[in-house]
Amino acid sequence: MNAPREAFLHDKLQALQAQADEFIAVRRDIHKHPEMGYKEYRTSDLVAEQLAAWGYQVTRGLGGTGVVGQLKRGTGDKAIGLRADMDALPLTEFNECTWKSGTPGLMHGCGHDGHTAMLMGAARYLAETRRFDGTAVLIFQPGEEGYAGARAMMQDGLFERFPCEKVFAQHNAPDVPLGVVGVTPGPMQAAVDRIEIRIHGKGGHGARPHQAVDPVLVAGHIITAAQSVVARNLSAFDQAVVSICSMQGGHPGAMSVIPGEVTLVGTVRTYSETVQQQIEDRLKALCSGVAQGFGATAEVVYERVYPATVNTVPEANFAADVATHLVGADKVWRNMTPSMGGEDFSFMLQVKPGAYLRIGQGLPHGPGPHPLHNSRYDFNDDILPLGAALHASLVEQALQQD
Repeated sequence: MNAPREAFLHDKLQALQAQADEFIAVRRDIHKHPEMGYKEYRTSDLVAEQLAAWGYQVTRGLGGTGVVGQLKRGTGDKAIGLRADMDALPLTEFNECTWKSGTPGLMHGCGHDGHTAMLMGAARYLAETRRFDGTAVLIFQPGEEGYAGARAMMQDGLFERFPCEKVFAQHNAPDVPLGVVGVTPGPMQAAVDRIEIRIHGKGGHGARPHQAVDPVLVAGHIITAAQSVVARNLSAFDQAVVSICSMQGGHPGAMSVIPGEVTLVGTVRTYSETVQQQIEDRLKALCSGVAQGFGATAEVVYERVYPATVNTVPEANFAADVATHLVGADKVWRNMTPSMGGEDFSFMLQVKPGAYLRIGQGLPHGPGPHPLHNSRYDFNDDILPLGAALHASLVEQALQQD
């Protein structure tokens, strides 16, 4: 990029900072009115009405409550997609701010309110300036939190109806210093799998365990043994996590009743399909073998929820270059450590080149006070102008005017 273009990028950031109060108000309004996946009726109404007012061609209903806005400029035939998620979490908020969730048991604990506001900020800027040649496709997606809303939009013909050459998304990062933009060529987020282990024994009296086959005991051994799958079956150079996060069996009020069945639920995180399959196979064999050794049986239900989020190398490098001219090379992490968190933007990256970026919203030199999915988490409004500028810049630089 030449010097005039670099100055133009800085001017964009300043222009969006001047509009920050407006989009802070939008973000906090969305935060106060959280909605679960596929029920983002109020949020999608707000998005659609604003996009239409700014001159976008608006399409609703993809993936249920998804919204797509198109803005064409010039004669270029290329299109760039930008995606933001809109849904909240089933979590009770413990913050005391004036924009605290007004819906009991729901809160924006992952910052999707901020992601929506950032893309709306970019939408307004692109509509007012129109400094690109081609089509900007703005994708407001429902149901990211475990509902695979990206896949649902694609099943409704997202990329057939709105062809995109490339697609980009951003996520806030409370554990990254404020204003840092991170991206990695290759794997960025892990595949998300759900495991359910059903252990069948024989119920009985707690005073006469020899007459029963105790599935609680079997569950304890399986929980311990499951940790050997990564530690003793994978190469030290392969990255994976196996976590058992829930155990259900018996009744707290029945202290002397050995239950007949126990269910364990957990998650597996990997980057490689080969490693993913290896863990699935090993878990099934291990659980069956451990249970058999105690005279019980065990079955493993292994559900592949989200694939790994893998950035294409040219698009990751392109996004890093754009970010560098916005915030400077010292605030761009070009080889950010991948996360074991999951992201359904992975479905879009399976069919389109693109990149998933993270924007630091922590303290200036370190992590913020509360992580994602914490009941005291809140989106840091200071990064709204930067997120909007980065979205807009990706479109402008990918669809440059002569």
